[in-house]
Amino acid sequence: MTSTWITTPISTDLLRGALDVQRTARGVLPHRLPAWARAQYTDGQLAMVEAQPAGVRLALRTRATAVELDALPTRQTYTGLPSRPVGVYDLLVDGHLTDQASVTGGDTVTVDMASGTAERRPGPPGTIRFTGLPDRLKDVEIWLPHNETTELVALRTDAPVAPVPVGERRVWLHHGSSISQGSNATSPTATWPVVAASLGGIDLVNLGFGGSALLDPFTARTMRDTPADLISVKIGINLVNADLMRLRAFTPAVHGFLDTIREGHPTTPLLVVSPIYCPIHEDTPGPGAFDLVALATGQVRFRATGDPAERASGKLTLGVIRDELARITAQRAAGDPNLYHLDGLDLYGAADFAELPLPDQLHPDTATHRRIAERFAKRAFTADGPFADRSS
Repeated sequence: MTSTWITTPISTDLLRGALDVQRTARGVLPHRLPAWARAQYTDGQLAMVEAQPAGVRLALRTRATAVELDALPTRQTYTGLPSRPVGVYDLLVDGHLTDQASVTGGDTVTVDMASGTAERRPGPPGTIRFTGLPDRLKDVEIWLPHNETTELVALRTDAPVAPVPVGERRVWLHHGSSISQGSNATSPTATWPVVAASLGGIDLVNLGFGGSALLDPFTARTMRDTPADLISVKIGINLVNADLMRLRAFTPAVHGFLDTIREGHPTTPLLVVSPIYCPIHEDTPGPGAFDLVALATGQVRFRATGDPAERASGKLTLGVIRDELARITAQRAAGDPNLYHLDGLDLYGAADFAELPLPDQLHPDTATHRRIAERFAKRAFTADGPFADRSS
């Protein structure tokens, strides 16, 4: 252990991908929604996922060869369900994944879905340590776990650190569901938006909220007010598995969401992405539910509980949403040349499901995240894509 640690306050200029930072009794808590937006809907699910720092990282320019980070995770467990994997911290040096670690300790929240109660057990912070970094000036990123709330307590290095200068790369602002947040990916840099951002050479702000990509107006206003060079919205799966609205409400809600974004970004490339293939909801409406037969064997799987005949009364399925999103974007693009559409089946379709099935019938695994990312990058970032760099 080095005897020359330098402790650096964890300030907002060292964090990327967070839209707000809350000072706590123990440290700082990154948020992916601003405080005013969080106050408009205090649902526990949204509060949990927006505080899980998907896409959030410490970005340092330093000669340090050793880095320590004290952090306090909050981990969710569910009565009767298998424990989730602990969160992973990815260390990148000059953009290359170099090391990984996990924190012990932390708080635990045990949720009993049958009774609707939750019990919180406090725990101590833990420490991760990365050593053997190259002794030269370099950019060091510590990507925080995408699947557990993380309070940052202390940062120590064996050489001074400075923030990585902003503005060196274009900024991509993305909103989506748990698939965009990274569910079932094994580490934060293995989620499809992070992989795609790396392939495109851009900086990511990830507003993927598990269970909460619901066309919320406060999310649209957050995107309106967030600086970005590129914007995408992935719409669909949560609206179906939450059984939130009918087609009559969906169409104007999409228009309103896009209208709000355009108030702040009138000419920014804006890509609307429809859902990837998910057999349980292709033609069957929600709500979605746990598969109790699978749970009895210790496996987590999901199923659709609606009736396909309900489509006639306006219930949403993934097929219905894909058709309507294609129609809406074609209509709007006639007057908005910077609006684009991407069919989610081009990222992951029925043939992909046959080769790389969704393990829980809903979320992709790490290999599938990479496939989605590579296809997204090929369609979005190439010379004729909507996110092509036309600055030169």
